[in-house]
Amino acid sequence: MRTHYCGHINETHAGQQVEVCGWVYHRREHPNAIFIDLRDREGVVQVVFNTERQALHEQANRLRPEYVIRVRGTVVPRPEGSENPKLASGKIEITADQLEIFSAAETPPFQIDDREISEELRLKYRYIDLRRKEMRERLMARSKIIRRIRDFLDREGFLEMETPMLTKATPEGARDYLVPSRTHSGAFFALPQSPQLFKQLLMMSGFDRYYQVVRCFRDEDLRADRQPEFTQLDIETSFMDEDQIMQLNERLIRDLFKTILDVELPDPFPRMTHAEAIRRFGSDKPDLRAPLELVDVADLMQAVEFKVFAGPANDPKGRVVALRAPGGSSLSRKQIDDYTKFVAIYGARGLAYIKVVDKDKGRAGLQSPIEKFLPDEVLTELLARTAADDGDLIFFGADRASVVNEAMGALRARLSADLGLLEGDWKPLWVVDFPMFEWDDKEKRWTSLHHPFTSPKEEHLSLLQDDPARCNSRAYDMVLNGVELGGGSMRIYRQEVQKTVLRHLGISDEEAEQKFGFLLTALQYGCPPHGGIAFGIDRLVMLMTGAHSIRDVMTFPKTQTAACLLTEAPSAVSDAQLKELGIALRKKPEITSG
Repeated sequence: MRTHYCGHINETHAGQQVEVCGWVYHRREHPNAIFIDLRDREGVVQVVFNTERQALHEQANRLRPEYVIRVRGTVVPRPEGSENPKLASGKIEITADQLEIFSAAETPPFQIDDREISEELRLKYRYIDLRRKEMRERLMARSKIIRRIRDFLDREGFLEMETPMLTKATPEGARDYLVPSRTHSGAFFALPQSPQLFKQLLMMSGFDRYYQVVRCFRDEDLRADRQPEFTQLDIETSFMDEDQIMQLNERLIRDLFKTILDVELPDPFPRMTHAEAIRRFGSDKPDLRAPLELVDVADLMQAVEFKVFAGPANDPKGRVVALRAPGGSSLSRKQIDDYTKFVAIYGARGLAYIKVVDKDKGRAGLQSPIEKFLPDEVLTELLARTAADDGDLIFFGADRASVVNEAMGALRARLSADLGLLEGDWKPLWVVDFPMFEWDDKEKRWTSLHHPFTSPKEEHLSLLQDDPARCNSRAYDMVLNGVELGGGSMRIYRQEVQKTVLRHLGISDEEAEQKFGFLLTALQYGCPPHGGIAFGIDRLVMLMTGAHSIRDVMTFPKTQTAACLLTEAPSAVSDAQLKELGIALRKKPEITSG
């Protein structure tokens, strides 16, 4: 039906007869001609319908935005002075000699080139939203990124292999999406949170280099970088240690950035232990573009009368930190209040501060609601330890360590951006030496920091039984600009170690056999040392295309309440379907689309 895409036609085609198809983008009427900007996935070309061809001109007069048409005509140079340098086709136009209207279009609910569109409207009419240039370019970039990933891994000897979508519910972190079985009444499949156990079984089967671009499902609270269904690059290898796996995946990401963005990432990526990342940045995925760091000051606060600081300073589970904001003394009271509201999102109960007006004057050169509670020697040491200077502001976080880390880590990143302190465009990082377990105060038990199949460090195997709090894992996360691109680990390949880990997680041998019996059995039949990593494709594309949400790099995403505005899913099903599945509802479901 066509000889060329609209965006591919340029001055080299001058004099040629072409056929193009697409959507009417803009229409302009002049006394002697009608001008149409015709759009397809590759771009826009201008088509001219002259009055000299009266019947064709009258036919073109019917055209309106978003009509779908085909045009045959001759490529000619645009008149001098009418070129459009913003378009690849900006030096030429097509003089039409034939027009076919495939379908008319109602007036769209929003203009295709309008940037002020509510997300709700965009998701409801997603098929129109995807016609917009920025959405089209992001999804085309996504296709190129995935194709490049496949090419790279194919060259490295990896096999692309599929794993089941209908599987068994296993405790891997988030809630499972369950699928009732018609043929096994009362039983359920689960949609996979990841192919974790299957890819480990593939290693035991002798397929030593596996990958898959796979859909995963997690029933969890959503935010900008989470969706109930998402795409993951899943990689698993045998007979490689963590250094080799990390080096391989560094090369993959460097290749992507060089090929797609012409960006040279560092070689090698820097590495940082989990403990150092938390101590300096309050986060296990720090944005290294932000130069600000947290400074521990609990030792200075243990004897002060200010209980807000003294309490956490004397609590083994507490933390007190200072965060210097260069030039921050110019912040208004309203701005400080806004930052206080921001840290409250992460559980902080307040945000104390000191403005440094003239540090040489000591206490008299400081402005703060709290300085009166702090002795002179404490104030002096605070200024020295934070390297604060005139015009700076020092924020404080004091609470349980987990609250301080999350709140002050987020504030550090926010301040760095607001104050224009971010350095560089791309700062990758490996975070390593994660704790094997973390204590859940609510459940009063250990949980896996990554997942139950992560291997402890060999030198920490002796700690596994008697001191799990000190046991570190062979896990590694790749972080880019404060976003976790991917996480992985070496896996447990000895049955007794796996059983011991499960016991620490409160899973008895009987329960382990029930939930993971197939894995435990497989470990008895010759399991190689193996490990891998999983990258969030949606997050990777989001970063590489400059989008602000993974919803903007997915074709048909859900809202933050896991609803599809386009199809109005989830929806109720008939009583006959429920009866066939052996399911009875206690009450009629209340389904909201927002």
